[in-house]
Amino acid sequence: MSSLPNLLTLSRILAVPGLVALMWGNNPWEWLAAWALYALAAITDYFDGYLARSWGTVSKIGQFLDPIADKIMVAATIVMLIDGGVLHGWSTLAGLIILLREIFVSGLREYLAGLAVSVPVSQLAKWKTTAQLIALGALILVGAKPILPWLPALEVGMVTLWAAAILTLITGYDYLRTGLKHM
Repeated sequence: MSSLPNLLTLSRILAVPGLVALMWGNNPWEWLAAWALYALAAITDYFDGYLARSWGTVSKIGQFLDPIADKIMVAATIVMLIDGGVLHGWSTLAGLIILLREIFVSGLREYLAGLAVSVPVSQLAKWKTTAQLIALGALILVGAKPILPWLPALEVGMVTLWAAAILTLITGYDYLRTGLKHM
């Protein structure tokens, strides 16, 4: 557990309470700090896997914790964006699509693991994650709009959120198709 990639993954999980606390109110400086924390945590999502593979330190605990860290951070951010009024109306549907797919894929992976079937992450799923991380980061910046009025955070966030939701549906279907072969 003490390898740097695993510590980076764990740091993503540990960042979530701070992220939630900073997004709790409507102070634009706290939302800006939330964005900084979120961006730092999101960057660890790339580096933990990259370092583990390049250093040959891929571990079972890392493989277990990495998707959990991603899902916890994404779910908490979506909930707080809804709570903060950034996501509302139809945009809530995009957030819900993302949350439901994450729950579905986790359950499917757990079921398939019981059958000793591994489901590797596809390149499209990696793009989905990237779009998700960009979208949620931009949408966090909407809360900082009073101090960054020139920033097109809402526009960038909504376009990439819907792109992520569409990729989420496609990759969710791909995982379902794979899973059905083993049922």
